[in-house]
Amino acid sequence: MSVVGFDIGNENCVIAVSRQRGIDVLLNEESQRETPAVICFGEKQRFLGSAGAASATMNPRSTISQVKRLIGRNYGDPDVQKDLEMLPFETSPALDGSILVHVKYLGETHTFTPVQIMAMLFAHLRDVAEKNLGAPFSDCVIGIPSYFTDLQRRLYSNAAAIAGLKPLRLMHDCTATALSYGIYKADISNKGPIYVAFVDIGHCDTQVSIVSFEPGHMSIMSHTFDSDLGGRDFDELLFSHFVAEFKKNYDIDVNSNVKASIRLRVACEKLKKVLSANLEAPLNIECLMDEKDVKGFIKREEFEKLAAGLLERISVPCTRALADAGLTVGRIHSVELVGSGSRIPAITRLLASVFKKEPSRKLNASECVARGCALQCAMLSPVFRVREYEVQDSSPFSIGFSSDAGPISLGSHNVLFPKGQHIPSTKVLSFHRNSLFHLEAFYTNLDDLPPGMSPKIGCFTIGPVEGSNNSNSNVRIKVRVQLNLNGIVTVESATLVEDNIDEQIPRRDATHSNTENMETEFVDSSHYECDVSRKVRSTRRIDIPISEHIYGGMTKAELSEAQQRELQLAQQDKNMEQAKNEKNALESYVYEMRNKLFNTYRSFASDQEREGIFSSLQQTEEWLYEDGDDETESAYASKLDDLKKLVDPVINRYEDEEARAQAKKHLLKRISDYRNSGDSISPQIRASILEECDRAEQWLTETSQQQELLPKNTDPLLWSSEIRTREDDFDKTCQRILGQPVSSHTHSGDSEEPNHHNSTDNHS
Repeated sequence: MSVVGFDIGNENCVIAVSRQRGIDVLLNEESQRETPAVICFGEKQRFLGSAGAASATMNPRSTISQVKRLIGRNYGDPDVQKDLEMLPFETSPALDGSILVHVKYLGETHTFTPVQIMAMLFAHLRDVAEKNLGAPFSDCVIGIPSYFTDLQRRLYSNAAAIAGLKPLRLMHDCTATALSYGIYKADISNKGPIYVAFVDIGHCDTQVSIVSFEPGHMSIMSHTFDSDLGGRDFDELLFSHFVAEFKKNYDIDVNSNVKASIRLRVACEKLKKVLSANLEAPLNIECLMDEKDVKGFIKREEFEKLAAGLLERISVPCTRALADAGLTVGRIHSVELVGSGSRIPAITRLLASVFKKEPSRKLNASECVARGCALQCAMLSPVFRVREYEVQDSSPFSIGFSSDAGPISLGSHNVLFPKGQHIPSTKVLSFHRNSLFHLEAFYTNLDDLPPGMSPKIGCFTIGPVEGSNNSNSNVRIKVRVQLNLNGIVTVESATLVEDNIDEQIPRRDATHSNTENMETEFVDSSHYECDVSRKVRSTRRIDIPISEHIYGGMTKAELSEAQQRELQLAQQDKNMEQAKNEKNALESYVYEMRNKLFNTYRSFASDQEREGIFSSLQQTEEWLYEDGDDETESAYASKLDDLKKLVDPVINRYEDEEARAQAKKHLLKRISDYRNSGDSISPQIRASILEECDRAEQWLTETSQQQELLPKNTDPLLWSSEIRTREDDFDKTCQRILGQPVSSHTHSGDSEEPNHHNSTDNHS
């Protein structure tokens, strides 16, 4: 059994698998280690991954890419609008302000949410993994950016569920990278922790984490990020540079042509990679637009001047990560640089100046997240035994709660789970209530969130509450709140605790304020109330129902509907693939039979048969390239069956000629074996055996002579199956004469000499 880790990048995805012997990165259908995060809608089916990327230029407006950037985002967000300007597909706002994607499919316009598109990508990656593993699976760990909000994490989980996956954990990218680094690092001493900075510059974002390593343990000390700074921003600089240059030199506006824009962006990405290893690089594109070939040229020095503003921004999350971790540069042991956008030399120089040491590249820049996720999945799975290694992650945001009466007061800033809180973490809130009430979860510091993200998380309804009317009872409600392993806030349970009291001293008057007067405790702490003295006679506990409403989240009905829709789309894809396979099989059969009809099978078909078969093959070929170019699986299968009815008699004659020769040889060998029987049998039995041998040999000789008189292009008088049947009958008769049990007999090999003792005959 295997467990799987997924790194879903903005541009490419990587699948890693934990096996008994270690971690492997799986290859896709094109034997590549990275799979494009692209979904392309054709006329009748979807093209996913590598197939989608290959179709992107031909069908840009129905090709969805970079969907990771759209999950849980608001359509009106300026940053979202900036992203959408670079993407060729059509979008619109939903009623709740989220994003809808519109594509042409099956002759009409279909609308999907980014979650549904992401689910299609997950389903494709699951299929790739299952083909590699040779077995279905569902358990996995999925890498996510540390800046994902509660809503985005929930929607990612929903997308995985739609695809039939069961994420054991959503793991921060840098945490996964740190795990794949630390679990194999053998030079960590017991003298104290070492601190490592992980800088992940991806396609669309930059993430930085400071991690503490000790033997058998790692702890995330800080998560920082720039959610709008990645490798594609450097590509976009080159794109804008050459758009202006081509407009000046060739009088063409690349921005006005979708296909030309896609081709230029691809060329600029390649140019950036060339500049990483060379001081200068040319750019040449044939027939970019208006039938014009274009040429460009840029030096690395010029590129770095263009990118100066972007390079400065990379230092911001680095210095903030050090500050959040409470460390100075001198205490950083090493800097590990990963991510698809990390190969630019200027970035390496910048990080060296920030951290005062040269960045290291010990890890595979593109695969470390997926490998870390696969390791974590093995650690969480009961199937694998992994050496003890503790992974202590932390929350990148501060989370607060408020009730109907106002913010819940928990010290400074009304924070329930502060930034840097270890996850998972659970706290218990106590309320003196006797009726239904609401709790609101929210992010307390907007400056920590990515730009444009809402601070609201969700509303949790506690109740209805069914307590006692006994005046001699003290009623309180304990609410268990968790920040779980995925970084998602949940209200796990609510319990009404009713203490019936013999004797009660009146409660001191509480001071009224705008904040909720309540208590909080960690799960393992003992709860206390300091304002009532009492003798408790009995305690009753009752579970209270909880309902949640996540702002922007999916309901169970919407999730179920999305799952059904994905199944329908997958079935349509399967039908089209089966139709293609049948079409290819029919086409191959036509070509193969046409060739063999006048070569291999020539002497086994009459002139009339050849003419009829050739005519049918010709008609089928014409149908394939005209009316049958886009038909159903059953139509192709029916055509193939019709051809086989004509050709099979010819093939049978050809194949039976060789089979008949082998069957005759085998029967003659058996006859010889019985004739050469030992002297241990009586003369009477021997005479009977020889008589049977003569009879079988005579039958074979006569029928073979009759067969040889017939032409090859007619059905045989003597089939190989008849010879095998005659051999079985002959063998049974001889065994009966010898008084031995009749055993099953195989015709595929040389037989042994008959055993004339009272034991089972083991002829092979």
